[in-house]
Amino acid sequence: MKTTTAAAAALIAVFTSTAVSAFSAPAAAAPITLPGDVDTTAAFAASTFPISPPDLINRAKQVLSPEIGIGTKDSGACLAEDFEFVAAVVGPIGREEYLNALGGFKLEESFDIQQNTFGFTVDPLQPNRVWWYGRQISTQIAPFMGAEPSPAAADSPTELTLPPQSFHMDFTEDGLVKEFGFYTVDRRQGNTGGLGGAFGYFYGVGKPLPIRECQPYKPSFRFRMLGLIGKIGKKLSKGKI
Repeated sequence: MKTTTAAAAALIAVFTSTAVSAFSAPAAAAPITLPGDVDTTAAFAASTFPISPPDLINRAKQVLSPEIGIGTKDSGACLAEDFEFVAAVVGPIGREEYLNALGGFKLEESFDIQQNTFGFTVDPLQPNRVWWYGRQISTQIAPFMGAEPSPAAADSPTELTLPPQSFHMDFTEDGLVKEFGFYTVDRRQGNTGGLGGAFGYFYGVGKPLPIRECQPYKPSFRFRMLGLIGKIGKKLSKGKI
């Protein structure tokens, strides 16, 4: 009887070990290096920029913090004198114009904004630049540009989902921001017509500015005609017309 019990216990142990190993996470794959990959270790070692990549990323996050707000909460103390803001269709604009423009919008007074930032990295080919991504989701909590929040604000507040955006921030050797900018990287996502930044908020609440740049992307007449000519040319080459 003892022999049978011991044998059964051994079988259970083997089965348990096999089952656990079968469902264990696979070993991490070796990193793949492409022919065009930058040797970041060598690039940063050769850099003469005095702020290390980890410290530069921390500095970027400090500037983004609510206490500084990219210059809007510290009266521009974090910005270099020759600072420029640039986006897809706006800018470059200088320091004072930037501060005046951002101070007038006051998005945080009308929206509860979740930035959803990730992927902070220093550019190995431009070691004074920090890149990152953001996927903003904002809930309207107060009037904005004459638009009121949803009537059923307590149950279904007006929520804006902006498209993913790529941000960058360039720094001087003293840690001041020399340039800040962002660009939409996937205009098919979100509910603001593919628009990012302030334009996305204007469009999202139904108050887009009356300019083409503040509207969802639409191919020009010439571009559409060019595409049509291309399709006709393909059909002619195949003898379908």
